[in-house]
Amino acid sequence: MMKREFFFNDGLRLSYLDAGGSGQAVVALHAHFMEASTYAPLAEALAPGWRVFALDQRGHGDSAHARTYTRDDYLYDLAAFVEHLGLGRAVFVGNSLGGVNAYQFAARFPAIVQGLVIEDIGVEIRDDLSLALEWQGEFESPGAFAARVGPRWAPHLLASLRPSPGGYKLAFDPREIVVSGRGLCGDHWRDWLATDCPAVVVRGLDSRVTTQAALEQMAARRPNTRLVTLPGGHVVHTGDPAGFAAVVLELLRGLQG
Repeated sequence: MMKREFFFNDGLRLSYLDAGGSGQAVVALHAHFMEASTYAPLAEALAPGWRVFALDQRGHGDSAHARTYTRDDYLYDLAAFVEHLGLGRAVFVGNSLGGVNAYQFAARFPAIVQGLVIEDIGVEIRDDLSLALEWQGEFESPGAFAARVGPRWAPHLLASLRPSPGGYKLAFDPREIVVSGRGLCGDHWRDWLATDCPAVVVRGLDSRVTTQAALEQMAARRPNTRLVTLPGGHVVHTGDPAGFAAVVLELLRGLQG
C-alpha cells in the first residue's frame, strides 16, 4: 500500500503517495478531476524495481486549494516536489494535465527528467472543462453523485468524493478546475520539442480528447519518441492497466541499458 506524505511549496500544503522501497524513481502525475491514488495499480506493477511517487497536484486530492493555477504554478510545485524527495533524476509519467506538466517540466529542467510517458494528451490544446461546473455542491450519497455525472465520468470521479456535513462533495473545486483548464490551453510544441530524452506517447483507442493523427505527428517530430495505442479512453492506465504498465516497464528497462 502506498503511504501518504505531505510537503509545502510557498506555503501551499501538497500531498503525495509513496510506494516505498529502494527502486528507481518514477513520478506520476494525474489528470484534471483525478488524484494520486489513480496510479496505485501502476506502482504495484512496477515494484520492486521502481518506486512510484504520485503527486496530488494543487487543488486535487488531499492537496490544498490554491489561489492560482498557472502553468508556472504547476511546474514549480513539481520542482519543489523533486527537491523535497531529493531526486537527482526520474522518469515522469503524466495523464492529460499531468502529461503537459511532465513535458513542460522537462523543457525547463531537462537534467532531472530521464524519460517521459505522456498519456493521451497532445501539444495543441483547446479543451473546455466548464462541464465540471455541473458537479458543484453536496450530494446525499455516492450513488446520487454518480447519477448526476453519468456513466462516462462516474468511474473516474468517485475516488475524488469526500464526506462533508451535507453528505459528499468533490475534493476539487469545479470552478478552480475550469480556471486551470483555461491555463492549460495553447500551443505547446516548443516545450514538447525542447528535449530528446526517451519518451512514449500513449493514446487510448477510444479517446475523445486526442486523435490518432495528432499524436502520430507528436511522436514523429520529436527524437527518441514512439506512439503506442492501447484499448480504453482518455485515462489509459485504468482502461488497460496491464498494457499501460507493460509500456512503462519497457521504457524503464530500456533506460537501464
